[in-house]
Amino acid sequence: MDLGLTDKVYVVTGGSRGLGRATAAALVSDGARVVVSSRSQDSVDAAVADLGDDRAAGVAGDNADPDAADQLVARAIERFGRLDGAVISVGGPPAGGVREITDEQWRQAFESVFLGAVRMARTVAGAMSGGGSIVFVLSTSVKAPIAGLAISNGLRPGLAMIAKTLADELGPQGIRVNGLLPGRIETERVQELDNGTPDPAATKRGHLAAIPLGRYGDPAEFGAVAAFLLSPAAGYVNGAMIPVDGGITRAL
Repeated sequence: MDLGLTDKVYVVTGGSRGLGRATAAALVSDGARVVVSSRSQDSVDAAVADLGDDRAAGVAGDNADPDAADQLVARAIERFGRLDGAVISVGGPPAGGVREITDEQWRQAFESVFLGAVRMARTVAGAMSGGGSIVFVLSTSVKAPIAGLAISNGLRPGLAMIAKTLADELGPQGIRVNGLLPGRIETERVQELDNGTPDPAATKRGHLAAIPLGRYGDPAEFGAVAAFLLSPAAGYVNGAMIPVDGGITRAL
């Protein structure tokens, strides 16, 4: 199936590892060009080298930085001459319960996870003149809380409503906005969460028992869905929240 991604250009935040990296790889393999970001310059450089510097460029920066969105958009236009959309993914916020998370941790997470994502979407939308697609990488916590991830439970549903609102606002300009809700995908982040429990093996067995497919997802499986959702092949999908979770989400 031709997704229609050839020579289209996308910003991928958090694109040096995990779900962002898998999405960047899927886009490039289908002919798109990407600008990836990460807080680490070394990580950005490694990702660009792996993706191919004819198809990828990078910017080191933090979504919480008010200048990060402008820098990424400027890099995309300078390097590739256009911008067709973005995958807005940020690192997971600190784990912990509501009573354990400090005010400062909430503030830092809000700046990075929430406000940084809103700013990125706003800036990307302002730079697209011929329509396009924006995808927020969220979490199944949009649908139901995840034990021990209070910040995610608090901020991700709000971002889902931002995505729905932007779908209304930007739809008349031909810009689609959707969200992806990953479950237990075998990324560094999920491994860190499992390993942070008293019995990581038992924790993983418990999660596997709750997943109808009986396994954690492969990042490439997530990347393929993200690439489709960004592409013209998904041209009538707008304002949707799509789980990529092996069936673990029990809500509609």
